[in-house]
Amino acid sequence: MSGFGLHDRVALITGGAGGIGVAIARRFAAAGARIALADVNRDAAREAAAQLAKAGHRAIAFSGDVSQSVDVEALVRDVLKNFGQIDILVNNAGLMGRVAPLWELEEKDWRRVIDVDLTSVFLVSRAVIPHMRARRSGCIVSVASIAGKEGTPRLIPYSVAKGGIIAFTKALGKEVVGDGIRVNCVAPGVVETPLLDQLPPDATQVMLSKVPMGRFGTPDEVAAAVHFLASDAASFITAQCLDCSGGRATY
Repeated sequence: MSGFGLHDRVALITGGAGGIGVAIARRFAAAGARIALADVNRDAAREAAAQLAKAGHRAIAFSGDVSQSVDVEALVRDVLKNFGQIDILVNNAGLMGRVAPLWELEEKDWRRVIDVDLTSVFLVSRAVIPHMRARRSGCIVSVASIAGKEGTPRLIPYSVAKGGIIAFTKALGKEVVGDGIRVNCVAPGVVETPLLDQLPPDATQVMLSKVPMGRFGTPDEVAAAVHFLASDAASFITAQCLDCSGGRATY
């Protein structure tokens, strides 16, 4: 069981104030990691970090827009200044975007989702990789989605962004495998988070009907999958996408 310990490791979690981000932070902290919580919502990030600190864990909140390179560079600089290292990066920041068919979408709808969900993964990973390569050690886990595997109607930008994360993971994982860095992602199905509030009730019921387990997932269940991939228990796993959809995925 020692392979799941994260003692003396620093984990940077983007979207750290959201449902899945907080669940990952709690689990990592319980395993011994020091936590850098990054979120565009400064107050929510501070509250999440305060709750971890209240439980006796080392956690610091950082704010910034991870879809912007200037903010990302400042974020990574600040995390390194405060912690001295980054052992684990969890790319979790994301939004679902407007629910509409392609012909009703505007260019701004497309760009907003692609920038926040996919470009952020590129920017933050690119900023952290030189530090990990210099130490010849590190782990990146990104949060993709079942939408990136199967495609979800009326959520084309979101589906494309999440599919891009899976491809990014496979390519980068092979690129840095010789540097001692592992890169993986998880593909959750429908999870009970505030993101569901963006969908009409009939849409969520359609999604639920596709889950063989007959229920939505929980943030803690996704956090468990991320924890596994970030730990030494997954030391021989890289460039992979771990499904977490209650049996919905077809591959």
